[in-house]
Parts: sequence; C-alpha cells; structure tokens
Amino acid sequence: MKFFPLVAVVLLGWTYSHAADHPVAIVIHGGAGALEPGRYTAEQEEAFKAKLTEALDAGYATLDAGGSALDAIEAAIVIMEDSPHFNAGKGSVFTRDGANELDASVMDGATKNAGAVAGVKSVKNPIRLARAVMEKSRHVMFAREGAESFAREQGLEIVAPDYFYTDRRWDALQKALEEEKTGQRETAIPVDRKFGTVGAVALDRNGNLASGTSTGGMTMKQWGRVGDSPIIGAGTYADNESCAVSSTGHGEFFIRLTVARDICAQVEYGGKTVAEATQDVIHNRLTEMEATGGVIVLGKDGDYAMAFNTRGMFRGVRTASEQRVAIYGNE
Repeated sequence: MKFFPLVAVVLLGWTYSHAADHPVAIVIHGGAGALEPGRYTAEQEEAFKAKLTEALDAGYATLDAGGSALDAIEAAIVIMEDSPHFNAGKGSVFTRDGANELDASVMDGATKNAGAVAGVKSVKNPIRLARAVMEKSRHVMFAREGAESFAREQGLEIVAPDYFYTDRRWDALQKALEEEKTGQRETAIPVDRKFGTVGAVALDRNGNLASGTSTGGMTMKQWGRVGDSPIIGAGTYADNESCAVSSTGHGEFFIRLTVARDICAQVEYGGKTVAEATQDVIHNRLTEMEATGGVIVLGKDGDYAMAFNTRGMFRGVRTASEQRVAIYGNE
C-alpha cells in the first residue's frame, strides 16, 4: 500500500492522501500551543514522544487485530490519560479552587451516536465514561456528580482526588495565581500558553470512523467552566460520510465555530478534501478570530490532516506504511 503526499501542505502540520479502500489508520494529538524548540529538554522531548508512540501502538494494535475504531481510540486515549505528561486524566491541570475537573467525549461515525462527560473529579479514565454514556444510556452528556454516579453504576475505576495531583500542574496554578495578583495575567489566553487536551481519530477495517477527546481543561478555570472537549461538534465529531475530528485549543472559540462539525460538513457538503476543509477552518476562520489551537482529522478514505496555528502540537500517525510522532511545527 503506497501513500502519496498532497501537492499542497497545510501551513503547520501534516497532510497526506492515498487511494485505498478502508485503510487502517489512527491519528492522535496531545495538545497544541507554544511548543517552540527549546521549551523542553531533550529528555523531556523523548519522554513525550515515547508516550505518543505507546498510544499509537496501542490503538493500531487494536485496529490491526480487526478491532473497531472505537476500541482503538479508547485504547490510545487511555494511555495518554494515564500519563502525567498530558493535560488529561492523571496530568490534568488545577482549577482556581485547587481541584481537578475532567471532560471527555466520544463519537461513533457509523451510527452518529455520541457520549460525553463534564466536570468529573474521581473517574480515572473519563474517555471510558464518555463511551459508557454513549452505549449504556439514552443520553449524550452527563455532568459532575451525576456523571460520577453513573460511572460507579457502570463499574468504572474510581480514584481519590489526589490521584490527579502532580507537582508540575500545582506549580502552574500557583504561578497563574501570582500572575493574577501582580496584574501580569491577561484576561485573554496568552500566546505562550499550551493546551494539553488529548485526542484520537481512527478508521477500522470495516470503514468505520470514530473520534474521542479528553482534557483537564484550563489552568485556573472557575465556576465549573466547560470547554469544547466534551461538546459534540466542537471538540469531537465523527461521521462515516465525511471524517472524524478531535480538537485542541482555546475551547470557547472552538465551541462558537463548531470547529469539528464544520470541517466534516465542508468535506461532506462542500466536496472539499480533508486538507482543504481543515485549512479553511484552522488557518482562516479560527485565525481570523485571533484564536489558537489545532485539530487532527481522518477522512473516510484514509486521508488525514494535522493542522494548527500555534508553534507546535503533540501529534502522531500510524498506518500500514507510516508511523511517526512530532512536537514542533517544523517537524
């Protein structure tokens, strides 16, 4: 199976195309933002890339064994949720009150069923809870105490709040609080911030797409703030007729622009390629609103794009003939 690069490449990110029926593929991200070279040490970069590779391997192994796209994205995202390297699950950031509130969503491209959770504090793997909402309830989204009650009812793993504590995230909260006190913290999201949301999109041997996204939200968020990650059509979307998308970035803008759904709609109704639709939404519409972030997109024919208008995005792809991970915009 051969993969041919497109003539036009997205400004920042990767875009590839090939001609094959229902190829097996998985694409992941671990957040976008101010990821210029030099931000991390060589050892830190290696640790990030190793975890991205582990997530890709877990998802691809599921697909290669004939598993579903849903199973593949769950396997990949759980790896990232269990790692302190990303702002999801174990590595989630702290709210202004010093708590961790987690959001996640999942969507099945074959049925257009979806599930989401917001503001959970004790569920080890929110992506599994989002899938349980989709498959085990009549609803699409549960929040806070209700979501946690449902998690316990479904037998999902519950952890003590201090499971999510990491020194790095706690120190980031203290820095943010100090910046606010001294007037250094802006109302808008500063350009040097990083959005650590994780996500995955996959295409299985039956030609079915699936997408999932998980996050700890925004450092120092307050009043139960919910971003785009659990919002179907903003942070997550999948439809076998077009594509699967997982987003990362300044969530308020991704919600306003319904970024994930817009990309798929442009593919389905506008006849655009995955690359063209992604280019328009990220580098035109999102950028025009002076908002930042990125997406991973996987088309029904296996075409994929990784696009972002930030300095970098943790990202990776694995197919039958390709596997790689990257952090910075020039990789």
